[in-house]
Parts: sequence; structure tokens; C-alpha cells
Amino acid sequence: MTAAQIRQQFLDFFVSKGHHIVPSAPIVLKNDPTLMFTNAGMNQFKDIFLGNKQPQWTRVADTQKCLRVSGKHNDLEEVGIDTYHHTMFEMLGNWSFGDYFKEEAIAWSWELLTEVYKLPKDRLYVTVFEGSEAENLPMDAEAFDFWKRHIAEDRILLGNKKDNFWEMGETGPCGPCTEIHVDCRTDAERAAVPGKDLVNNDHPQVIEIWNNVFMQFNRMKDRSLVPLPAQHVDTGMGFERLVRVIQGKQSNYDTDVFTPLIRATEQLCGKKYGQTEKTDIAFRVIADHIRAISFTIADGQLPANTGAGYEIRKILRRGVRYYNSFLDVTQPLLHELVPVLAEEFKNVFPELHQQTDFVKRIIFEEETSFLRTLDSGLGRLEGILADSKDKTLAGAVAFELFDTYGFPFDLTRLIASEKGFTVDEAGFKSELQKQKERSRAATKLDMGDWSVLDEQPSGVFVGYTELATDAKVLKYRQITAKGKDQYQIVLDKTPFYAESGGQVGDTGTLYFGDEAIAVTDTKKENDLIVHFTDHLPAHPEAAVKAEVDALKRRDIARHHSATHLLHAALRQVLGTHVAQKGSLVNAEYLRFDFSHFAKVTDEELASIEGIVNEKIRENIPVIIREMPRDEAMKLGAMALFGEKYGDTVRVVTIDPQYSLELCGGTHVGHTGELGLFKFLSEGAVAAGVRRVEAVTGAKAEAYVNEQIAQLKEIKAAIKNPKEPTKAVETLVAEKSALEKQLAALELKQVQQAAASLPQQAETVNGVQFIGAVVDASSADAVRLYANVLKDLLTAPFAAVLCANVGGKAQVTVLLSDDLVKDKGLNAQKIIKEQVAGLIKGGGGGQPSMANAGGQDVSQFPTVIEKVKSIL
Repeated sequence: MTAAQIRQQFLDFFVSKGHHIVPSAPIVLKNDPTLMFTNAGMNQFKDIFLGNKQPQWTRVADTQKCLRVSGKHNDLEEVGIDTYHHTMFEMLGNWSFGDYFKEEAIAWSWELLTEVYKLPKDRLYVTVFEGSEAENLPMDAEAFDFWKRHIAEDRILLGNKKDNFWEMGETGPCGPCTEIHVDCRTDAERAAVPGKDLVNNDHPQVIEIWNNVFMQFNRMKDRSLVPLPAQHVDTGMGFERLVRVIQGKQSNYDTDVFTPLIRATEQLCGKKYGQTEKTDIAFRVIADHIRAISFTIADGQLPANTGAGYEIRKILRRGVRYYNSFLDVTQPLLHELVPVLAEEFKNVFPELHQQTDFVKRIIFEEETSFLRTLDSGLGRLEGILADSKDKTLAGAVAFELFDTYGFPFDLTRLIASEKGFTVDEAGFKSELQKQKERSRAATKLDMGDWSVLDEQPSGVFVGYTELATDAKVLKYRQITAKGKDQYQIVLDKTPFYAESGGQVGDTGTLYFGDEAIAVTDTKKENDLIVHFTDHLPAHPEAAVKAEVDALKRRDIARHHSATHLLHAALRQVLGTHVAQKGSLVNAEYLRFDFSHFAKVTDEELASIEGIVNEKIRENIPVIIREMPRDEAMKLGAMALFGEKYGDTVRVVTIDPQYSLELCGGTHVGHTGELGLFKFLSEGAVAAGVRRVEAVTGAKAEAYVNEQIAQLKEIKAAIKNPKEPTKAVETLVAEKSALEKQLAALELKQVQQAAASLPQQAETVNGVQFIGAVVDASSADAVRLYANVLKDLLTAPFAAVLCANVGGKAQVTVLLSDDLVKDKGLNAQKIIKEQVAGLIKGGGGGQPSMANAGGQDVSQFPTVIEKVKSIL
């Protein structure tokens, strides 16, 4: 049975049990402050479990893309080392929202595994919660009794709170769970050691494949448990592990989920999987990591230096390290696997297949860049080992290589051991822990429990048609972020737009009688609309009037409608490959990121701007309708990759032949309200992604006026010529010619001055040494002295040249090549370790010549004596 058939049988089975199949949510989370990525199938249903949203269906099932690379669910360093950990994986799941509970969930789990998938019953074990005296929780006798109907009692094992009590986080819905484990060992191994002794003991062949969570409680901030008003079922079955078991493999990577990627990698690198442990680990790392990278980029998260983008970059670089170090591949490889992956999943997660070229290009650029960094890191490590006086590499250095160059500890240790060095592993772990603590501190969000005034499901958004409404507070709580106390307020209905789809959240005021509470921001927490304030009202239970800052909203709406006009114009001028990759819409300006692999020329920008302004002058009505998603797709409406759309969508139309997009943002009534559209900038934001910034309305008018005023000032400064452009070009040409003359004069002056320096040379330990304070107008001039002097001296020689440049110290150290090669001297090291500190500055350079700049010119005699003493 193929992996595709196994997946489909799961979905078909639960359809037969009355479940509605829902699509996978994007792997990148946008409205959940507690998570970067979807790390479990239940993430998209959190609002239902929390009671913030009514379910559309009480029974659902799906296969969900998940990613676990940070936080408590972090398997990254295990991936590839063993045969069953993954970063990106599929989670098959079925849910009941206040419908069926333990009896049906347990019965259907057993039926699917043993009757549909035909797994041998004598290889299965189940666990149930044993209870917790500390939490005053009894054993889950109910689940135990239901399991006795299907499986022998000696195969029902009691599990502790760690394994058999599931919690969403420090607070929130939770409850006991029952796991299903399968023993994949040989008959001889099973006869020697019972499988029940190996359950939940990290045995690679006795593994959990399915977890049924029974959500019964809500965990409060004080750690107490309160029964939920409705009981839910949340199940998750690891697809990759299930396929392995059904296909009778000893490794997830031997199934047809991964073998196409491994075969393709073999062709690309010329090596075979299954030959050595080191190369096998590399093959597994690559097969796993390309999935995580590709699906996340397809869902809208580009590699970056911070946040979720950093996690993706880290995974990508780990893949590059492994193929470079263990498969001897020096050219980009990962991007070549994207088409293989896209074809394999085109009927499951089609978003990758639709963006194959874009994702492939992004990965290629990242690989190319990191391979250069990797070379730098190897050079850095080689230099450190060559300069080291003992045979232990400091943990801080190993961490620098990890953090800056992406070297895993085991790679650093391998290279060091080949040179006869050991690495301070404890020091490395200490530095790594410090980094994690810094990261946690920077993102720490302390949330109090909700004070609930009304249990009704929260907030209806009325802000498309109203900017003020009467409402009441449903609940509120205090939060602390980065040391600042704030409050979150949820209303039964609100005109405040919550930050989403690139549009910033509304600000405004909540009036509780005569008391006015400023709303500083509005955000979504999953589907919950949360108003941020710096204060709580004296009487939260009082009636409230919620009023949005109307002027600010109007400017935001102008910029949001402008992004739709812009998107269509970009596609018209640059090509239909252009797709939105991010945006920011606020009252001051708009920022729009889009897929394109070349700089947008000035002529293209002018053409795009002209089209947008033409559409503004046409004063086209902006028509907004709600309709079934399938109907919108048939009309040709554009949807954004990485967004989660419901069955009913909002379609924004600005001339059906020009712009038709799915969008939840706020807009103007007619395009004429934008007034004017002007670009501010264009540039690259990532490989294959360009960014433009623009303004509309009064902001565009102010920008144009500012540019005209600057032009007038420039014309006045150059005596108001008839042709100002030509006059400026003439000035630039004259300036360039004068600079060349000045450089020639400076060279001549330096040559004359440097010619006398050899006469000052003294012999120190057989080396010609010059230490001098020279007259120089810049740091470049000091280096010029050194270059001239190099041709005047006979090796071996050393020189230290100092100059007071505008009150700042400039120092250059020059060494002949034989001192570097034969005597082990290093100008860069001398500058960093001996000179920079004396002049209160910093510097660097090459082994034969290095430079430093600093604040203290009084130390020149000391600097000269310090360098002289080294000889």
C-alpha cells in the first residue's frame, strides 16, 4: 500500500463516521502569539477548544502540515541521527467538538488500525492516564474500561502525567490522553523482551503512532484545573510513522514518503544510501529538511535573520552543512529536490507545486550564500587552530562557529579532532543555554487568566460598515510583555479591525460613560479580536461605546486599496509570475513584497505608477462581496499563499478585468478617494523577492511637495541654471576630476615623504624596523604610506605607521612575507591584540598588513614600542 493510499484511507474512514474533511492550515502561524509554526493538528482549532468560536462542524478530520524546530517541541538535532524524528511532518487527525467522546474515539482507532490497515493486534499496546495525586486527578478508568472491549488487559499500560496528560501550554484546555504504540521488532526480539517493557522508553522499534486526547479541563494560571463546559476529542497520528509500520520498514526514511527524495539525492551527489553511517545521516537530513524548507517558503515564510525566518534559515543551513561535509558536494543541491517534492505532494498540498520555480530560486540563493559563509567559517576555524597554544578549543569559539557560521558542534569537533584538538563541550553548552535564555527573555509574554463577565462566544466584527458601536465587555486580562503591563479587552461586538493580512490594527477609544480608555492596538489571537489598552475601566461591566480613530482608518483604507491596484499593475508590467509575498498597510505608507527575480527598472516603475494613477482617475467603484470560496476561485479571484480561508470568503473587485482578490481588509468606496499614488522606494528584500514602498492621498501630496521644495533648493544652490540636470552632471564630473588630481598629488606627496623613512630604520633582532608618525589626511593615506614603503625596504622588515587624522588615531602595521610565513608573525593579530586597545579602537586586515582606528592619539609612542618589542 502506498503512502498516498494510506493517507486517503484515513480520510475516507472518518468521512464514513460523519466527519467533514478540512484542508491543512498553513504551516506558518500569523495570529497566535504563542507559536511560530503549526506544531500540532489542533492549532487551527484552538479557538473552538477555548470557547471563543462556535464550530462549523462538530466532527472534522484532516492531514495537517506541522513543523517542530523550536520551543519544547524541538527535534532538530535528532533529525537524521535516528530514523523516526522529523522537522516537518504530517499529522493525521480526527476531532469532536462537544460531540462524541472516549468510547467512539477508542473504538474507531482500533477499527481503523486493525480492520482497515490490518495491523497485527499482538503488536499493539495502549496507554491510559494513571492519575496524579499532586493534581488530585484520578486514573482515567473510563478509557481503561473502553479499551478492555478491544484489547487484552495486560496490553493496557498505565502512563504518567508526562506521557498521558496533554496540555496546550502553561494555561488552556487540557486532559488525559490514550496512546497507541506498535512493536516493530522481530519475533525473536519480542520473545526475548516483552514490548510492554519498552513502551515510552525511546526504543526505535517500539513507537507511538496515535494519541487520542480527551479535553476535559482548562488549566488556569494558578495551575488549578476547571472543567470545560464541553468535552472534546483531539487526536493525532504521525503519518510518516504509520506508513513505516504498514509498509513493514525499520525506518521512516525507507518508505515511499522519503525514498523519491533519497534517490534524487543519490543522482545529484554520486553516492549511495546505505553505505556508511555518516553518509546515511546526511541523506536523511536532506530528505527531511527539504520538506520543512520548501513547504514553509511556499506558505509565505522566507528565510531571515530573526524569528520564524531564522528557524527556516537554520534548517536550510543544517542541510547544506551535511551535504557539503559528508557527501562532498560543493555546489547548491537542495533546490534541485524541490520539483521532486512538489510532484509528490501536488494532490495533497498543491501550494508548493504552484510555486515550484519561486521556492527553488529562494533556496538556491540561500544555499549559494551559505556555501560562501561555510568557506569563511572553515578558514576561521583553521586559523584559530593554527594560532592556538594548547590543544583544547574553547566552548565560546565553538559556539561562535555554530551561531555565526552554522557549524554544528559535531562538525567542529570532527575537524578539531583531525588536528589533534579536543573541544570544550561544557563551555559550548553553557553559551548555547545563555543564548536560549536571552531569546526567551526577549519574547517572554506573561498572560493572566481571563476575567469572564459573559460566557457568550466573542466578538462580532462590525467595522466594515460602522466605525462606532455600542457594546459590552465579555472578558479582560492583564498581560506583561518586555516588562510593560498592558490589558486585553474582548467585546461582544467591535468596529476595531484586528491586525491581519498586512493591515495594522485600529486604534481609538472605549467610552465607559464619562471614562475614556485609549485603545493602543487591536490584534487577533487566533480568531479572537483583542483590544490592547494601558488601563482598565473602573467598571468593566458597564455599557461601552467603541469608537475607531476614523481619520487614521481612512488613511489605512486608502493604502490597502492601493495595494490591490499596485498588485494588478505589477502583474501587467512585469508578468503574471508576480505574486504577493508580504505587505504592510498603515496610515503613513504601504509596503508591498512580491516575487520577481530582477530589479524593477525606473521605466517599469514609472509605467506601474502610471497605471495605478490612471485607475485612480477613473474613480472605479470598489465592490466587496461575500461568496463561497469555490465560486470565488471560479471567478478567478487571487488568493495569497499561506493564508487560511474559510468556506465563505470576501472578494474585493476593482473592475473585474483588472483586480479581483480575496481580502479581509478595509477599503475605500471608489478608487478616486486615493487621490494620487507615488512610489517611495524599490529594492530587494530576499532572493527572488522585491519590495516597493508607496504613499497615497495627502501623504503622496506631501511627498511630492517635499521633492519639489528640495529641487528648488538645489537649483538655488547652483545659481538657478536653465538646465539643472546638466548643471549637476557638470559639477559631478568636475568633482571627480578634482578628486583624481588630489589623489595624484597625495600619492606624490606620500612617495616623497615615504622615501625618507628607510633612513630611520633600525635593526631589531635581524629585522629592519620602522616606527614613525606620518602626516596623512585619511586612513587610506596611511595605508598608502605602507604600500610605498613595502617597495623601498629589503626583507625581513616590519613597520608601524601612525597618523593623527582629524583628531582620530590611525595605525597601520606592515610585515614582510617571510616574517609571516617563517616566523609566524601576524599583522592582523598584532593590531587586534596589541594596538587597538591602546588607541581605544578596533581594527583588522591581513597577516602581512592590518589597520586600526581609535580615539587616543597620545599613545603613538607606546604603540611603536609595543610592536618593536614583539620583534
